[in-house]
Amino acid sequence: MCEKSKIVSQWLRKVFGQQPVPEFEVNTRTVEILYELAESSETRCREAELLIKDHEQKTEEYGSDGTHLQEVLLQAVGLQAGGLSKPAVDLLSALEGTAEVLKLRDTSLGSYMPAINKLTNDALEAEKTDRRLQRELTAVRTKMTAAVVLRKKLQDDLMKITHTQQVEAATAEERLLNMDFMKNKSRDLACRNKIVQEKLDSRQMEDSLTHQAIVQLSEKITALKEESLPLKKKLEPYSDLSPFCFLESSSCTGENRGG
Repeated sequence: MCEKSKIVSQWLRKVFGQQPVPEFEVNTRTVEILYELAESSETRCREAELLIKDHEQKTEEYGSDGTHLQEVLLQAVGLQAGGLSKPAVDLLSALEGTAEVLKLRDTSLGSYMPAINKLTNDALEAEKTDRRLQRELTAVRTKMTAAVVLRKKLQDDLMKITHTQQVEAATAEERLLNMDFMKNKSRDLACRNKIVQEKLDSRQMEDSLTHQAIVQLSEKITALKEESLPLKKKLEPYSDLSPFCFLESSSCTGENRGG
């Protein structure tokens, strides 16, 4: 633990340099985390140093190869380094840069043409891909617009359904309350009916005075009234005669019967 703390302290002083190291809570967890960071940082620094040394070595090698090739080229052509004009040097530099971009083996025309043709084909393929992606993007935007519209409609429908469910739930709750009230009322009325029936039984009430008997008697009276209607119609012609005339007519009728 002490060894790790020392390594962490040295690494922090190295990282912050002239600046003071910020205060932090020193415990097992923080020391372990900082120790892992220190090891990782040191590993990366060593890898970066090796990579830098490798690049420096390759730079020296490429410089030596370039100098050698330049000397060979100048000797083969019969030119000297300072014998080229600036436009010629610029053209050679541009040619060299183009060859590097195209990754050519040399700067001959036979190497340039296939590379240029390949770039042209790649550009055409890129244009085709771009047009295809544009069509797909348009289709996706259309589908997205339709999806947004459908989502809005579904949200509206959901709000309507939710409102309807709330109303129906309130109505159902009210009906349940009414049902409970009616059940309680029915039990109360049944209890009262039982008490009244017991009172009637205790008073020995006749069946002819019950509601059902009265209803049956009323039905019989109604039937008798209907049966008496034809008799009333037969007596209607005699309704205008006075009782005296009716008596005389009755007496005359009696005399005639006697004669």
